[in-house]
Amino acid sequence: MGRMSNRWNVWSITIMALLVIGLVTSALQSPGAFIIPIVVLGGIFLLYKYPPSFLKGAGFGASRTYAKPNRTAASKSKTGKTRSKTVPFRVIDGGKDDDELPKYH
Repeated sequence: MGRMSNRWNVWSITIMALLVIGLVTSALQSPGAFIIPIVVLGGIFLLYKYPPSFLKGAGFGASRTYAKPNRTAASKSKTGKTRSKTVPFRVIDGGKDDDELPKYH
């Protein structure tokens, strides 16, 4: 029992069932309490997905455009680069005890 191979065990199914029952009963008792959040979240989603034209210049649409480099710039950058040599790590001697300095500062 130490290993959980299935994501939906008895406890998660029970909690999800109680959550659904609670949402249904509260929606039947006061449907107005659910309409307002659904309308607000739907409006936010629509504004995010389809922003108005006056918001496109403010940085919302600008992040979605990508520029392709032209062929001459791409070929120059590949041929102009020289690879540096791989230098092995250097060991820096440390841990020498200085008699002048105290152990703890």
